[in-house]
Amino acid sequence: MTPSFSHAFIFDLDGVITDTARLHLAAWHGLARRLGLPFDPAMEARLRGLSRMDSLDLILGDAASRFSTERKQALADHKNAAYVESLGDMSAADLLPGALAALQAVRDGGWGLALASASMNAHTVLQRLGIAPLFHHVVDVAAIARGKPAPDIFLAAAQALGVPPAHCVGIEDAAAGIAAVRSAGMFALGIGDPLALPEADRVLPGLDAFRPTDFLH
Repeated sequence: MTPSFSHAFIFDLDGVITDTARLHLAAWHGLARRLGLPFDPAMEARLRGLSRMDSLDLILGDAASRFSTERKQALADHKNAAYVESLGDMSAADLLPGALAALQAVRDGGWGLALASASMNAHTVLQRLGIAPLFHHVVDVAAIARGKPAPDIFLAAAQALGVPPAHCVGIEDAAAGIAAVRSAGMFALGIGDPLALPEADRVLPGLDAFRPTDFLH
């Protein structure tokens, strides 16, 4: 493989660039309430990094076996519609501290920049935030066979950028995401609490502490 860039930085979206977790959580909570199922707000941590259908199975819990594949898809679509509606008020003001500067630093340095998010609405969110043009590539999660913690989404991003995995940095806030980055053979940069991300190669409290040159190897 002949690299298009010498190195690449592959970002997760939720919890790294913006905080849509609260919107997802509200939509899942609404679905659980509609189904008469218990919902523990502490479930937020367990939902991080999971695909929509994996999240649905977690929400349904022991009741999951009572729902057909078609019914599950309908429930997931209902949740997604509620979530998308909540994106209407999202703007650049919803970028997390340091996110815009971090993305611009990668672009200004001439390195590859990709998004590897489990969200089916990633393109919509990027447009709302005003940062879509900064990315060289956004992985279409619908084309990925396996979600995180499998490495597929990060490997697809590296391939699209033409950069070997060993020259890529994957940036994640969830344990499942860090596992995916490491399985892909990339440097795993965690964002958040080091105690919650013990498998990360390095952890920063937020992107306001991010400098691309610190991770070139």
